[in-house]
Amino acid sequence: MTAAVVGSVPLAAPLAVQQDKDVTDTATYSAIAMQLTARSLERLPDEASARKAIQDHIAELETPIRTSAIFVQQYAGKPVKLAVLPEYLFTSYPGRISIPDFARKVGFAPGGAEYEALGNLASKLGMFVAGNAYETDDAFPDFYFQTSFVVAPNGDTVLRYRRLISMFAPSPHDVWETYLDKYGLEAAFPVAKTEIGNLAAIASEEILYPEIARALALRGAELFCHSSSEVGSPIATNKDIAKQARAFENLAYVVSANTAGISGAGLPLSSAEGNSQVVDYKGRVIAQSGDGETFTAFANIDLGSLREARRTPAMTNYLARQRPALWAEAYAAAADNFHRADGMMADGRPAIPERDYFKRAQEKVIERLDKAGII
Repeated sequence: MTAAVVGSVPLAAPLAVQQDKDVTDTATYSAIAMQLTARSLERLPDEASARKAIQDHIAELETPIRTSAIFVQQYAGKPVKLAVLPEYLFTSYPGRISIPDFARKVGFAPGGAEYEALGNLASKLGMFVAGNAYETDDAFPDFYFQTSFVVAPNGDTVLRYRRLISMFAPSPHDVWETYLDKYGLEAAFPVAKTEIGNLAAIASEEILYPEIARALALRGAELFCHSSSEVGSPIATNKDIAKQARAFENLAYVVSANTAGISGAGLPLSSAEGNSQVVDYKGRVIAQSGDGETFTAFANIDLGSLREARRTPAMTNYLARQRPALWAEAYAAAADNFHRADGMMADGRPAIPERDYFKRAQEKVIERLDKAGII
């Protein structure tokens, strides 16, 4: 099928990529999780200053990524072909700004100047660059979607995944029927089939929800690019545990890049930093960063071994042992008790709510779960 298009860039670009297994080079390569400081733009006075700050920030990344890649290749012997950036690196989170105002001020337009700059960055580096930003969509005026992206060495955006589960941001599920009519289900769960493997993205705390990773694995995902901004701790956090679980249960790598703090947001700088990591397809943490800005979460990605494990009959082949049909009826029966589709539709049109909508929507879910005897 052809890819849906947003602006001039295919929303589901990976679906248009050659899917022959021969397209992938199974030679081992290195991937790095770049632990960098996110910058809040909330205090900047207008869109022009915010856009300039984003462009300047993107331009600054070439040197740290390039020098880090050179070091990794000299140290580990394998070329770096993938760099994963943290969650909302260029803008931080919305804070007290309304949804329409935040979309206008810092939202990346598909095919816009920010993606062009990221494409130039990936081209100069000669590697895939994955990251996360807030994105606008002409089909949903005044909305933004939190979007994880992958930009290829040729400058093309080959994957954009729009976050499906969020406490405080619009989701495609909030406008589900209209979204599916425009883009199709494949665009909601995209997988980019590239020369460095089948890449998918998971945004931040979505790593806690096994269904997202599984849906992507069922479409062939071999490596999850996880852009996050989270508390780093010497005690295993929920997210740390989940990263290992999502890896071994799907026989997939997880490259997780955390922020090195968030500047300009009013929080103590180190509130969300540390523990960027690479987890292999057996669920082992094979690299992990400490605190601060660093590239030290890097490791080799061995697609050949991953694919051999997926094709070997064994008790440890958890992906092949799955029986999705077992759960379909139970999920369908419970679905109406949880968050319902199209919560941001009014009179057949997308409608941006006030920010208290998100809390009220969860309160309604809790009421339904209580009434159903689930909680």
